[in-house]
Amino acid sequence: MSPGVFQFNEARQKFSICTKEALNSKNVKPLILIFSQLSGGETEKKTTLDQAFRGILEEKILEQGECEDFLSIISLSINGVTEGICSATTPFILLGDVLDCLPLDQCDRIFTFVEKNVGTWKSATFYSAGKNYLLRMCNDLLRRLSKSQNTVFCGRIQLFLARLFPLSEKSGLNLQSQFNLENVTVFNTNEQDSTLGLKHTEDREDGMEVEEGETGDEEPPTTCSVPIDYNLYRKFWSLQDFFRNPLQCYEKISWKTFLKHSDEVLDVFRSYKLDDMQASKKKQEELKPPGEEHVYFAKFLTSEKLMDLQLNDSNFRRHILLQYLILFQYLKGQVKFKSSYCVLTDEQSLWIEDTTKAVYQLFKETPPDGEKFASMVEHILHSEENWIAWKNEGCPSFVKERPPESKVPKPARKRPAPEDFFGKGPSKKVLMGNDELTRLWNLCPDNMEACKSESREFMPTLEEFFEEAIEQADPENMVEEEYKVVNNSNYGWRALRLLARRSPHFFQPTNQQFKSLPEYLDNMVIKLAKELPPPSEEIKTAEDEDEEEDNDDALLKESNESPDMQTKLVTGEQIDIFANKLGEQWKVLAPHFEMKESDIRGIESDSEDVKMRAKLLLVAWHDREGLQATVENFLSALIDAGLTELAEILTNEADTIS
Repeated sequence: MSPGVFQFNEARQKFSICTKEALNSKNVKPLILIFSQLSGGETEKKTTLDQAFRGILEEKILEQGECEDFLSIISLSINGVTEGICSATTPFILLGDVLDCLPLDQCDRIFTFVEKNVGTWKSATFYSAGKNYLLRMCNDLLRRLSKSQNTVFCGRIQLFLARLFPLSEKSGLNLQSQFNLENVTVFNTNEQDSTLGLKHTEDREDGMEVEEGETGDEEPPTTCSVPIDYNLYRKFWSLQDFFRNPLQCYEKISWKTFLKHSDEVLDVFRSYKLDDMQASKKKQEELKPPGEEHVYFAKFLTSEKLMDLQLNDSNFRRHILLQYLILFQYLKGQVKFKSSYCVLTDEQSLWIEDTTKAVYQLFKETPPDGEKFASMVEHILHSEENWIAWKNEGCPSFVKERPPESKVPKPARKRPAPEDFFGKGPSKKVLMGNDELTRLWNLCPDNMEACKSESREFMPTLEEFFEEAIEQADPENMVEEEYKVVNNSNYGWRALRLLARRSPHFFQPTNQQFKSLPEYLDNMVIKLAKELPPPSEEIKTAEDEDEEEDNDDALLKESNESPDMQTKLVTGEQIDIFANKLGEQWKVLAPHFEMKESDIRGIESDSEDVKMRAKLLLVAWHDREGLQATVENFLSALIDAGLTELAEILTNEADTIS
């Protein structure tokens, strides 16, 4: 025996002993301890522990142990994977071994453990290593189970796979919309072998024995009032072939057959309406197996003797009607993998639309809770349309993935700044890229000291700063445009800062658009020239003022009246007075206030009262003009509109106030 084989067997024996100790104590620490003490590579030790787990599980299976023993071994292997002492595939291999050896009733208990640990299987440690094992294990179980007898177990397996794999996993999708053509409904196709027509006549005349529970004291079993013959039986069950393969409906001959059979079957449903019979419910409760709340049959029973009972069963009727709606949804829907000939005619579309309404009406008439059932079916089919559209788009993932970092372009390395930029050149100046900024930056070597300088704590008045610009704006001075100070960018920058601090015109809204800063400053200079006093008044001495007062008091009074009219703003009280006096004439004044047609229409829509419209006009003008909403401007607008009487009233009122 080679040394390598001897070491492997020895290590496996040690692992087996420690595994049994770990199972008894329900703790993985003994395995971690022996794993760290053994010599050899990590991969070899993991493989040895994997074999030890399988060996112990095999012993338990041969001993016909309980399911709890098997689950304890699998849980211990899961902890071993988490601690990094065994392979990530070990728990799945152990699950596969157990399910292959146990009967179906015990497989149910093992699969319950698998369902509860779906969060573990989806974690990063287990998912990539075990998803194929779990899928193979579930498919093996489905092959062993009966679709008609183990329906619930099969459904649990399908739900588990739906929870395990993402919605965009294409291996579990019917991408090409293929149909299960192997699902064939078998029924009696030989009319000579049919027993229909004898059930309710000859059987009873021959003295057929009455079954238990059908004595004369009880109500007789409800039978269908529609005569059931072989022709109806054959047409009814032949519809299943169209539900199995909807592509037949696009063929002319097959469509005529489907149309004829469907009309007759739906007429039977319409002619015989079901009632919510309490006696039938009571009988169903008595016949219900103990411990089961609901009995479900996955496959149709096509015996001729059951035809009348099936037509009386509301669940059976709903099953058939729901198949119609599913078929219609496929025929009308835009499915990506349909052939080019799969197109409905106008006549077919109209029939499907009418029949869909009839089916929903039958749903509502079928007890119990027909209205609720119909609304739920409609909601589910509407949701199904979203899934069809998703499949047509190629089943894109619902998770938006972040782009990989490798594709993000890295910023280019910047070259080092020249020494002159840091003031290390011959001139010892810090270059700022602009002559003016360079000059300002280098006025003082210490920036903090420059900021604390008292010379920085000043702000010129509007008169001082704009005096030169106002003189240049006067046409009499004949200053050419290129020599004006407003064209200097440094002057413009300082002018904007000063206007923002000391002039209300800077924040006043205006509809006028300016293409350049000099153009804007020209406009502001004109406004300031009207408001600011002329230089001659500004530099008057006290002696000059006294002399003027002594010489001509009347002239002073007359000169003061004009500025009052020019600078006096229209008050809210004046707006109320003139709104009442304007009345219907507000629309005449609106164009002289430079109001647009849209503004006038807005005022008309806001109020039907004429006085209120006039007030809205004056308020809108006052808000728009701001400091320009003076008595003089209001007066000139009244005169231009031909409202001389109101203009005289405004003049007299202004004289009285002054």
